[in-house]
Amino acid sequence: MPTGIIESLDHEARGITRLEGKTIFVEGALPGEEVEYVSFRKKPSFEVAHVQRILKASANRVTPKCPHFGVCGGCSMQHLDSAAQVAAKQRVLESNLWHLGRIKAEQLYAPIYGASWGYRLRARLSARLVPKKGGVLVGFHERKSSYVADMRQCENLPPHLSALLVPLRDLVAGLSIADAMPQIEVAVGEYITALVLRILAPLNANDEALLRTFADQHSVVFYLQPKGPATAYRFYPLEGPQLSYLLPDYNIEHCFSPTEFTQVNHAINRVLVRRAMALLDPQPGERIADMFCGLGNFTLPIARLGATVVGIEGSEELVKRAGQNAEHNGLRERVEYGVANLFEVTPESLAALGHFDKMLIDPPREGALELVKAIGEDGPKRIVYVSCNPATLARDAAILVTQKGYRLRGAGVVNMFPNTSHVESIALFERGDGAACCDEGAALSSALAPLDE
Repeated sequence: MPTGIIESLDHEARGITRLEGKTIFVEGALPGEEVEYVSFRKKPSFEVAHVQRILKASANRVTPKCPHFGVCGGCSMQHLDSAAQVAAKQRVLESNLWHLGRIKAEQLYAPIYGASWGYRLRARLSARLVPKKGGVLVGFHERKSSYVADMRQCENLPPHLSALLVPLRDLVAGLSIADAMPQIEVAVGEYITALVLRILAPLNANDEALLRTFADQHSVVFYLQPKGPATAYRFYPLEGPQLSYLLPDYNIEHCFSPTEFTQVNHAINRVLVRRAMALLDPQPGERIADMFCGLGNFTLPIARLGATVVGIEGSEELVKRAGQNAEHNGLRERVEYGVANLFEVTPESLAALGHFDKMLIDPPREGALELVKAIGEDGPKRIVYVSCNPATLARDAAILVTQKGYRLRGAGVVNMFPNTSHVESIALFERGDGAACCDEGAALSSALAPLDE
């Protein structure tokens, strides 16, 4: 059986070793370890393998907290110390910037990190009737499988949600549509916990009674979703608080529907917004663009600091909600929202929006390729880029630096998803006379600190 010494982790948290010039990706292995492995996928230039036996363990190896680790596909890094997880993600960011973009950040920001457990306030759980396993299963999928993991707890979910996994099994098993309810979407707000049931058949009167009893017993709010996300509606209780999250630093409350995109980790999001504002440094009189603005997570703090903001998003539903949030927070006069497909933006369509002093970009995993390509000579002097994919950040950063005249002033990771290989990050680009303004200052210094709340 082959053995290898693990050099580093890849972007999926797999250990990397080499055998006769071939790269071997070893799942479950950590840097510095000597392991025996068994390959299950072989290609001419690489192999993918499982750890068979650890011959020499890393000092950073820890016992996974969750008993389902290794079976459940919800996370992949529980065997690595939490501080080492953050360091590994920072190395992934640096590696992508250099190897894919051939650029380096002038400054590496201190990572943003916080609690490693109980942080996940948004989740999409699967529900499946599996008679061979004793009935209904509720949880995440097994690793690289369509099967639902036999989960009875989840350490990444808040304790009150983890405690609901088994009661939810019993609830679904008692419904007449137990075999026609494949998904439970979870959203935790400041004041309520919402559960969205994806129903493929109508509920009968007994089903409805069971849901009401469960909601009263466990203090949750049920939504029903008969078709797409837009069809979700509040079922019980009809009265009471709405879903929302707070940004106390800016006296902002964002209201949202349980099927709309929001950050899964509210505590980390607060620190992320704080850093983004410190880097962007919005000033009264400035006109700032918030691209891929969503519900206005960054738009409204920018407006609160006195600038005029144009938020652009591809979804009409999200733009409508963002406008409602601007009104709710008394910021409608400083905010303008528009609907546009930013994956198809052109220099002409971007120029038609007018001049922007600064820009914040917060794209999905695909990145913002067409947007950065469309930036012209009259582009913003400063860009803050919030990324959820270091590969597309590196690609877009290379264009900004090599073609658009920007400098990559700094970059750092945001550990939004502890115990997973997901790498979120934030980067600052500047050109022109503003290229030195964020090297120091109390605002940025405070924003560079780790989460302490």
